[in-house]
Amino acid sequence: MGGDNAPKSVLRGATIAKRRYPDLEYLIFGDESRLGPLMKRMIRLRKACTIIHTPDIVSPKEKAATALRNGRNSSMRKAIDAVRDEEAAGVVSAGNTGALMAMSKFVLKTVPGIDRPAMASFFPTFKGETAMLDLGANIECTARHLVQFAIMGEMFSRTVLGSLCPTVGLLNVGSEEMKGHDELRDAHAILKESAIAYRGFIEGDDIAAGTVDVVVADGFSGNVALKSAEGTAKLINEFVRQTFKSSLLAAIGYLFARSALMKLRSRVDPRRYNGATFLGLNGIVVKSHGGSDALGFATAIGVARDMISNGFIDKMAKEFKTPRALEQHDVDDIGEVVSIKETNTVSTT
Repeated sequence: MGGDNAPKSVLRGATIAKRRYPDLEYLIFGDESRLGPLMKRMIRLRKACTIIHTPDIVSPKEKAATALRNGRNSSMRKAIDAVRDEEAAGVVSAGNTGALMAMSKFVLKTVPGIDRPAMASFFPTFKGETAMLDLGANIECTARHLVQFAIMGEMFSRTVLGSLCPTVGLLNVGSEEMKGHDELRDAHAILKESAIAYRGFIEGDDIAAGTVDVVVADGFSGNVALKSAEGTAKLINEFVRQTFKSSLLAAIGYLFARSALMKLRSRVDPRRYNGATFLGLNGIVVKSHGGSDALGFATAIGVARDMISNGFIDKMAKEFKTPRALEQHDVDDIGEVVSIKETNTVSTT
């Protein structure tokens, strides 16, 4: 029931995903009086789903705390409960992001060894696709959180994007080691001696360049980078549209360039990259953009399916029993590890 075009775009998206992945089955939570009439002609979807009637919904502007307190009978909460009760393998929603995160964390909890879940997604780059986290769930982060994000992001890149040995970078205001706030430098010191393929600090222009496979940032920086990229893409698209409408010759030129422009549009189509996942939870939760259409929602379902079929939660739980970023030290506290790293660095120089 969430999203600008719900429930129609959700149902159509589920139909598209069913064609792509014939093994999918759905539990669809929402107002049956609205869902039923829309599904009359969706024969393929009707055969693959069960409707769970839930008249209550979480509104787009509802505060996370209010939704958590009053939304126990909402479609969002019931869908998350189904994952907790192992009635479903994952949940996909286009609803209120804050409410979805709050409910998911409360119901599913985090995997042992992970302090906070992080929002992750992926973007087109010069070299392919790059994963990025956190995209807004955690505005302020400690070094420990950033290290955990790096481990989760590396696993996401391997599981969903198919990277064999993902490289990881920390988003900073410069690539020099003395730059950035203390938490960034502390995380940098830990990750330099970790078992993951860490490439050091990166800057904003490295994201689109595909310098690394995984970009790690606090939620404030990550969300600003995400929204800036989305805004720039819309700006360029509008400039191109206006250019081809500027004159008769330009309009004729569009006819010759149309095929190439269609390929470009497909390459950067945000619907192909829809589906931010809440990494660190003890269950698969994928957030579709609220303004996405059916094709975008189908992509988000595909992200959830990839994580489920690759056993992402079990792999992450195993990973955080002995995190590779800390395996060289029998120390639980990140601060102690940082001091060890800094001492070793000084002694070798």
